[in-house]
Amino acid sequence: RRCPRCGEAPAFDGYLKVRDHCDHCGEALGSYRADDAPPYFTIFLVGHIVVPLMLWVEKDWMPDLWVHVLLWIPLSLILTFLFLPRIKGAVLGAMVHLGIH
Repeated sequence: RRCPRCGEAPAFDGYLKVRDHCDHCGEALGSYRADDAPPYFTIFLVGHIVVPLMLWVEKDWMPDLWVHVLLWIPLSLILTFLFLPRIKGAVLGAMVHLGIH
């Protein structure tokens, strides 16, 4: 969540909006388009966590459908909201490091 170049100032305004530039080093963070890859990677990661857990719970306990709904939808949303800004920061950092605009 910090500038990938200097590590000092925040890279985001709010939850996911990338700042136009770093207040500390002046890196033009707004020119990096890290918009499409982070949600894809987040869905991929959350799916690889939730689906095996879902299958394990179904295999061992066979709960009713409403139990699945109450378990997996909130867990999926929580994990998505936790991972998305971190993955977006990692993608932004990789783009800055590799010089991909």
